[in-house]
Amino acid sequence: MNVLAKTPEVSRRSLLGGGLAGAFLIAFHLPVRASNEPVQPPDSTDGKFAPNAFIRIEESGRTILVMPQVEMGQGVYTAIAMILAEELDADLTQVSLEHAPPNDKLYGNPTFGLQVTGNSNSIRAFWKPLRAAGANARAMLIAAAAQQWQVEPASCTASKSKVIHTESGRSLSYGELALAASSQPPPKDVPLKDPSQFVYVGQPLKRFDTPDKVNGKAVYGIDAMLPGMKFATVVACPVFGGKVGTVDDTAAKKIPGVQKIVVLDDMVAVVGDHMWAAKKGADALRITWDEGANARIGSKEIWQDLRSASEKDGAVAKSVGDIGNGLASGEKFEASFELPFLAHAAMEPINATVHFRGDSCEVWTGTQIMTRVQSEVAKAAGLPVDKVIVNNHLLGGGFGRKLEPDMAVAAVRIAKQVDGPVKVVWTREQDIQHDVYRPVYRDTIAATLSDGKIAAWKYKVAGSAILARWLPPAFQKGIDIDAIDAAVDMPYDIPNFHVEYVHAEPPAVPTGFWRGVGPNNNVFAVECMMDELAHKAGKDPVEFRRAMLGKNPRMRAVLDLVAEKSGWGQPLSPRVGRGVCVQPSFASFIATVVEAEVDERGEVELRKINCVVDTGIAVNPDTVMAQLEGGLIFGLTAALYGEITIDRGRVQQSNFHDYRMLRIDQVPKIEVHVVKSGEPPGGIGETGVNAGPPALRNAIYAATGVALRRLPIDRRLIAAKKA
Repeated sequence: MNVLAKTPEVSRRSLLGGGLAGAFLIAFHLPVRASNEPVQPPDSTDGKFAPNAFIRIEESGRTILVMPQVEMGQGVYTAIAMILAEELDADLTQVSLEHAPPNDKLYGNPTFGLQVTGNSNSIRAFWKPLRAAGANARAMLIAAAAQQWQVEPASCTASKSKVIHTESGRSLSYGELALAASSQPPPKDVPLKDPSQFVYVGQPLKRFDTPDKVNGKAVYGIDAMLPGMKFATVVACPVFGGKVGTVDDTAAKKIPGVQKIVVLDDMVAVVGDHMWAAKKGADALRITWDEGANARIGSKEIWQDLRSASEKDGAVAKSVGDIGNGLASGEKFEASFELPFLAHAAMEPINATVHFRGDSCEVWTGTQIMTRVQSEVAKAAGLPVDKVIVNNHLLGGGFGRKLEPDMAVAAVRIAKQVDGPVKVVWTREQDIQHDVYRPVYRDTIAATLSDGKIAAWKYKVAGSAILARWLPPAFQKGIDIDAIDAAVDMPYDIPNFHVEYVHAEPPAVPTGFWRGVGPNNNVFAVECMMDELAHKAGKDPVEFRRAMLGKNPRMRAVLDLVAEKSGWGQPLSPRVGRGVCVQPSFASFIATVVEAEVDERGEVELRKINCVVDTGIAVNPDTVMAQLEGGLIFGLTAALYGEITIDRGRVQQSNFHDYRMLRIDQVPKIEVHVVKSGEPPGGIGETGVNAGPPALRNAIYAATGVALRRLPIDRRLIAAKKA
């Protein structure tokens, strides 16, 4: 197998000491200041060559690429720029990037029809549209040059922002051609490059946003600064759905710098000259709450409700063969797997800056769904949508939390009572305790074996239908297509196969997308059950899977390679195990092996991780590797520690002391191998999240013989258990 790239061996010393410094000096530019100037509307091009919504070329030669997706650490700005520049034949050193303004028509993600970044589909969804945009612009520039030289366009080529007449050697820069190209008719069906002609795509280019993130110039939503701006933070009712009762703000008003107390129905905001004053003022408030009926709800009741719901018949999502006869034809094995609520806990806390002027409203934030922020802000402000301007910034982590507009809406409600702009920042405690949480899930499986393979598989998902709220048209016939993702498209050859979905919303607790989305629960349940069935069949876990991948050669190939790279089958010390996971999530094919050791107290040490991915054409292999590394750490953090629990309608966790993150000294060596492929690109940003937990659980199973079926791992169950 042709492996395109693997994780480089780079020490922290060589990185910080300048060993890679030169590789980061690429001349790309991002906005670095918030301003009071409105975003230029897409139909105003000020004389630039603007053949489509994504490309602007100035007479100076500067090429502006307008980013339809948002950058939240996943490297999409770099990848999109590479795709556009590839077909445009642009010189990357003359390219600048700009956030797209809110506009579903121009910048809507083709998958959703909304201007949204999520579901690991930025590259998948825009691969062809962006290439076509670049190719069409290139064709118009070539046509303009050919017309000026009075030659056939076919006799001209383009390279590094120049059009060249091959025979005469004449050339014109894109800047020199900008005005003439503007008068060219838009071409039709311009041929796209063959991958063998790619100059940028497939190269491990360093992220264009890295330099400014290193030197501190990068501006996230929380960094927006405006003249005369005030700062605010909020205290919301600790009980889901509760309201403000009484507020004693006497002590708060005595805090130096506190300017105003804004009392809303469900929260209180303290406005100050700076964040410290606002926070100290919030700490000094004395509030009584009307807690409401949800104060009776706790984790125990939520899990009881979900387990009861999971016993019901669900809506059939897929059925192949005869599941009844299949399950009756041999010994039936059954298991249930559960995943808890999870918070997002992005590095950048929830925030939004708003200037409400009465007849207009402007917002500065970092969001994954700009047009929804714009429309919901308009409702909260009581204004038409065209009177609301949304300025997007880099996101210090999104993970699905910023697919919600609630933070901007709350900030508008506060800003309506404040003169001038106000930046509203949620503290870490308020962020974690008022999140939109990853749902609790319960997945039940019944299966039979025949000749060492699975003969029948009945699978039921019970949990929230996020899409029913977030995108109702996608919730049809009682089936949430996100909740069953990676369940209906398992990679294995199983003759009798049946999947159901039970819609079960937890009382009171708001649920939403979390990095990895639906495959979170399904990859975990499927791959854990695969190991248990392999054990019952007396088969090696890799060989057991491999025997059922005959119709999936790409998955079989990555499984074979990860087994080789991880030393699968080689002897290990007592209480050390290797666990494997394969998954077809987000149109990528990934196989992962985690090697872990379990001590007698039940503590787990991650020793080594190997991951092989076939994601089709890897636009930027360096980013693919980085995203898998980050995703694995994100998912393993959840597997080891992640859980949100509820008591008396309140979230019990509040900060990183009780909602713990994996620490740097706990992260093992991670090797990522990217397989060279000519297939269309798959998704990558969330895949590592789903790969880590089942591979770790299966490593613990191999090390101790304990088949955990719930996350986070229960150290009491594996403590002192003999391998």
